[in-house]
Amino acid sequence: MDPNTDNVAHLRNRARDADQRRSGRRLRVAPDKRDVYDIPLSEINVANPELFKTQSAFRYFQRLRDEAPVHYCRDSQYGPYWSITRYHDIAEVDKNHRVFSSSFEHGGVTITGTPNSSNEIPNFISMDPPDHAEQRKAVAPGMAPRRLHELESLIRERAAEILDNLPKNKAFDWVPAVSVELTGRMLATVLGVPQTDRYDLIKWSNAISNADDPNYATSGADFYQTLAEMNAYFQDIWQEKKVNPGEDLISMLANSPATRDMDAKQLVGNMVLLMVGGNDTTRNSISGGVLALNQFPEQYKKLRADNSLVQSMVPEIIRWQTPLISMRRTAVNDFEFKGQRISKGDMVVMWYLSGNRDERAIAQPNEFIIDRMRPREHLSFGFGVHRCLGNRLAEMQLRVVWEEILKRFDRLEVLDEPVRASSTVFNAIQSMHVSLGEKH
Repeated sequence: MDPNTDNVAHLRNRARDADQRRSGRRLRVAPDKRDVYDIPLSEINVANPELFKTQSAFRYFQRLRDEAPVHYCRDSQYGPYWSITRYHDIAEVDKNHRVFSSSFEHGGVTITGTPNSSNEIPNFISMDPPDHAEQRKAVAPGMAPRRLHELESLIRERAAEILDNLPKNKAFDWVPAVSVELTGRMLATVLGVPQTDRYDLIKWSNAISNADDPNYATSGADFYQTLAEMNAYFQDIWQEKKVNPGEDLISMLANSPATRDMDAKQLVGNMVLLMVGGNDTTRNSISGGVLALNQFPEQYKKLRADNSLVQSMVPEIIRWQTPLISMRRTAVNDFEFKGQRISKGDMVVMWYLSGNRDERAIAQPNEFIIDRMRPREHLSFGFGVHRCLGNRLAEMQLRVVWEEILKRFDRLEVLDEPVRASSTVFNAIQSMHVSLGEKH
């Protein structure tokens, strides 16, 4: 499958769209300076990336959960949309794929998507059954228990190497040194590409996940160049894996009857999905766990006293961080939901970050508690047919890295306020300076 003219034009248009959004035509919206409880409910718009960069969204979500759990915003930079903010309501929408579509034809799974746009990049997460199931099934063996068991020793070896080479008793940025490096190495492994190529994978993943961030200093031309490089790279890898397949995800896609004949757009779309899903979400949970233990030092003390609590701490980190802020669906029929009339074509946003702080479903949701009784009852991996395929790999990477941290360090201190992404999709920590103290 050679890159074709249509796909190159598609990538150029995609880059132009991202450049327009970053330049302010869609995203540079100043947060409302009024207190959230002084804003009329009808005027609340929580879909402002700056609310998440500044961590101001939680009070908005609290009010919406209490007063308007199914809330309609008539005017936003993305157009009108419904907010679903309670845990059980989100789970209900997530599982109802017959009414609430994920298809890229309707705008896909993010609030930034545009219905019927030729510039949307299709992948299997932005498809509905049966197409979604067929493509997902192609890569499922790569996340099977046997494969994860094989990967654990490799993850531990790499985590140990990374941690052993960190500076001691001096400040450094944890995000690139540990979170990005560990997940970048694993991404190259599961995709079946050389480890030396992981830096390109990380660069491309960053460009995609930050495409709508107004603070991300990349021009449309640079973004197009990044997409073009990525496209050419994966076209070559795809052909190679057709001839010499391995046990990696690209080989599975290249040789499965359901996916081997994908067009260029779908190939790039699925590579984007695997890169971002296998990189951004896990690395932000690794960083988020360090931050949470510093924000709740009594929990860190408890963990140091009983290292076995890593098992229950891992899902609590994933709940607390909620690496994916939201997912979008589109109603394909008129539908009555919790007393509200949702019309065909309406955008519906499931705010996972809100649902994971819903006191109706989770006891003390604003507390980070590493020994919760049922820690895996969270929304971060989604529900239904679109539940995260790599959830067990993400949990394993977190567990292993914390087991190795606890072997080596008696102190892991966050030194300043982390720098967060401006995004309605990714709850990303972009920079976080720390200092380590070795065990004696």
